[in-house]
Amino acid sequence: MKTAIALIAACALLVGCASKTHVEIQRVNVPIPVECKEPVPARPVMPTEGLPTAASLDQFAQAAMAEIERREGYEGELLAALENCRKPINPRRPDAGTTTKSKP
Repeated sequence: MKTAIALIAACALLVGCASKTHVEIQRVNVPIPVECKEPVPARPVMPTEGLPTAASLDQFAQAAMAEIERREGYEGELLAALENCRKPINPRRPDAGTTTKSKP
């Protein structure tokens, strides 16, 4: 009786191995977060930071206007760095209609 059960089990295992299986590999594009390696621009020295405490109103106004120009340039560099980090990464995609299939 035990040999009959073992023989039936062995036949069932062999039948499972004899059947052909079709394996199809499908590529799925999933976004993966990537670290941004854009360098942060150095903060420039602002003209009002170097003013002496006894500076006149005209000197302060001149330094403040120069600081506005310098700050706008710095903000432009920061925005450019931020936009470079926000750009999507476009990996090379396979040609349309091509698939990768395993051979049995």
